[in-house]
Amino acid sequence: MTDLKKTPLFDLHETLGAKMVPFTGYLMPVQYPLGVMKEHVQTRTHAGLFDVSHMGQVIVRAKSGTQADAALALEGLVPMDILGLGVDRQRYAYFTNENGGILDDLMIANRGDHLFLVVNAACKQADIAHMRTHLSDTCTVEELEDRALIALQGPAAQDAMATLTNATSEMKFMDVANVNLMGVDCWVSRSGYTGEDGYEISVPTSHVEELTKALLALDAVEPIGLGARDSLRLEAGLCLYGNDIDVETTPIEANLTWAIQKVRRNGGARAGGFPGAEKILDHIENGAPRRRVGLRPDGRAPMRDGTQLFADGTSDNSIGIITSGGFGPTVEGPVSMGYLPQDLAKVDQEVFAEVRGKRMSARVVALPFTPANFKR
Repeated sequence: MTDLKKTPLFDLHETLGAKMVPFTGYLMPVQYPLGVMKEHVQTRTHAGLFDVSHMGQVIVRAKSGTQADAALALEGLVPMDILGLGVDRQRYAYFTNENGGILDDLMIANRGDHLFLVVNAACKQADIAHMRTHLSDTCTVEELEDRALIALQGPAAQDAMATLTNATSEMKFMDVANVNLMGVDCWVSRSGYTGEDGYEISVPTSHVEELTKALLALDAVEPIGLGARDSLRLEAGLCLYGNDIDVETTPIEANLTWAIQKVRRNGGARAGGFPGAEKILDHIENGAPRRRVGLRPDGRAPMRDGTQLFADGTSDNSIGIITSGGFGPTVEGPVSMGYLPQDLAKVDQEVFAEVRGKRMSARVVALPFTPANFKR
């Protein structure tokens, strides 16, 4: 425990009564006195505030030329259209390897003269090293170590932000802006990891506690821990790196084809040119052998990650695996995501899982489990 890092909000978490646990090398709040269930409901119905300062914040900037040079360079590592990303717009992306697997997923924002990236905590040092290895001839890759990151999520997030500024109310989903909050220059995106409307706010470390306290002072806002963050993203059908996606999973298997714009696919102006392009583009054209799906188990017992899936109630031959699972407070029942062979990855398909020594039935359902409430 003594080797674990602490975010700039660690002392505040303890003051708020958080239960702290190890997570990706940091001590992070898993829940507060409100409890995971109520924190989940709070975020769905009002607003929740998350400390996500363990995530990596990175600036990629072309050494010479324009931002377009940095965008083209980064396209050599991701299958996304970065060159066509508008100024002050953000896009979901993922780094791929030579076999078409996913090294990490991330967010990329076009800030005019540079690209701003947010990467996962568990992968951030590997991601930064990966970018420096492949981009250093044309770009600088700067890890920002003097900024924290918080996320304000939920239907009351817009009104909560409006108590501090009028600048964020008209932002749309995936917009990014520089916003003055309590006299400090913050970088705000209208995005998040819960399926709800909300904002992610990059703020100088020296001011993050003051800003966090100001938001928590509002009646509609409560602090939310990792437990509810996980159940919220699961209900929203969002992948957790290391569980639902990894280096052995292609984006097409992961049901993330939507994130690859047409310009990077076969027939597009800049088709291919990223690691694993041959396999990924083949999967787009001809299908992948398996597919990530949503599952609704019968009964009340959750089917958690690592649970094997079977075609019937007696077979010993596994046909797939659960990668995320738990109780969904919004849908009032267990929810899971996992992988099935392509021919079984269809809505209403019945499969079985081994739960507490018994074979339990589950059905494939469309994702997400609960509709997204993004402001389009």
